[in-house]
Amino acid sequence: MSEPPISAFAVPDIVDLPADVRARILSVQEKAGFVPNVFLALAHRPDEFRAFFAYHDALMLRAGGLSKAEREMIVVATSGANHCLYCVVAHGALLRIYAKDAEIADRLAVNPGKAALSARQSAMIAYAMKVATRSHEIVPQDHAALREAGFDHEDIWDIGAIAGFFALSNRLANMSFMQPNAAFFTMGRTPKLAG
Repeated sequence: MSEPPISAFAVPDIVDLPADVRARILSVQEKAGFVPNVFLALAHRPDEFRAFFAYHDALMLRAGGLSKAEREMIVVATSGANHCLYCVVAHGALLRIYAKDAEIADRLAVNPGKAALSARQSAMIAYAMKVATRSHEIVPQDHAALREAGFDHEDIWDIGAIAGFFALSNRLANMSFMQPNAAFFTMGRTPKLAG
């Protein structure tokens, strides 16, 4: 079976990209061992590429009350609700690695209510799902419930902003038919063997 195209839109050759965009992609390739397709799919519009990844990094790499695994939980659960194959598969791989749990991403993507989450994480996911799918229904009590679960105002912003940003990402991936890299499907599913 042949691999589907990365995107329905033009995917530029890395050598033809502006130097900063090319450097970012090559840096990711060096670290991951491959280039995640989202980098290639978005590179055909360098200004949008820069803005997208600047906001991604501001949300996903910042220090704060949410762990890396919790940030990825938000992405996977909301991307599942938005039926985004790319984000569920790619961020599911990261979640499995950060959480050291081979099942958590699949459970969150399909039915967050049946994932083995702490009370804190359940409150976080419930709010993220509301932001991603019914943001017009958010009321002050939603923030109060998060504070009761141990989140502060900055954490609440992070949860909402990650859910909102990935709602955008999900829509871009879906409208462009963005395909996940084959490598993501197996990452974090079995423990690495000691060398």
